Amino acid sequence: MEQAQSASAQLARLLRRWWEEAGSPTGGTRPTQQALATRLGVDQTTLSRYLNPKHLSTAPLRVVETLHTQLRAPAAELEEARALFRAALRENGRQRSADGGHAPSATASAAGDDPPVPDALDVPDVPDELDGEHSPGRAGPHGPGATGRQRSPWLRPVLVTAAMVLAFTAGVVVNERLSARDREATAGGAAGAVSASEAPYQWPLLVMGEEDQFTRARALQHLLNAHGYKVRADGFFREDTREAVMDFQQRHDLPVDGKVGALTWPELVKVIGHESGTSEVRAAQELLNNVGQGGTAVSGRFTAATVQDLRFFQRTHRLAETGRVDVDTWLALLVEQRPPVRAPAYQRGASPLPSASV
Repeated sequence: MEQAQSASAQLARLLRRWWEEAGSPTGGTRPTQQALATRLGVDQTTLSRYLNPKHLSTAPLRVVETLHTQLRAPAAELEEARALFRAALRENGRQRSADGGHAPSATASAAGDDPPVPDALDVPDVPDELDGEHSPGRAGPHGPGATGRQRSPWLRPVLVTAAMVLAFTAGVVVNERLSARDREATAGGAAGAVSASEAPYQWPLLVMGEEDQFTRARALQHLLNAHGYKVRADGFFREDTREAVMDFQQRHDLPVDGKVGALTWPELVKVIGHESGTSEVRAAQELLNNVGQGGTAVSGRFTAATVQDLRFFQRTHRLAETGRVDVDTWLALLVEQRPPVRAPAYQRGASPLPSASV
């Protein structure tokens, strides 16, 4: 048990060090645990347990890898964290097998209590007819003439072997059940929902160029305006957009390269609801209008029709159907953008000009 606790504790100390060093001069501003838990799709209490070496809660591998990315931990330490996770998982499985499935494990405490597994070593007595000779008149342990039985010499080793096989099988079943519970616990709340890090999505990369980058670039420009910048939402990623992106990255302790990718998008997007401002609502509506489910008015107002379109998109993409644009929904909307059916009006004229903000 000490080995399993040691592996879990080492992993928790490593994750906590990633979080603490994220606030160092080289790591930038350290996110609060509440903000970090929101990005991971777990509650703050669960995250605190994952970062506490004294608590028997082993962070799922998905959470470990996401923390490594979000906290920009050293690349060489990712494999170390994965090895610690696998070691804790193996040692927990051995402990469950040794205890017959009744002892709580680090993974079990993270995922919740499962029904106890029947003790595989509790083997019932074998009937006399199978356990040896049954002769009323022969001498037995209670003296001559008492009814007794003589056990076959091969029966006990067979029973012990069968018990060991049952204990191993029970450990495998419990491990699979706990792993499934961990995945469900971080899924965002709705049945069947997936989080951004579990979905088969990657944040798109936008860089400066002369070509029209359509809805993704317009959404980026609307989001920049929501953060106080003044750029034209025309879909062209030119110098003014790049300068705004670089200033935003510098202010948020991100790599200042003028590219919008996996590190910049999560900081740039905002949770959108009825109380949100015009620019961020327009950004979400631009994307909703181009995912192939019919038109969504790009008005800058978070209307009932926008909520209805948003819920439909979340439902059909196995996201938590909240009616709000959270990080997972932003990611799915950006990935699911389709090529325009036809060129925008400003490109169909004799002298193409950038489109005005919608």
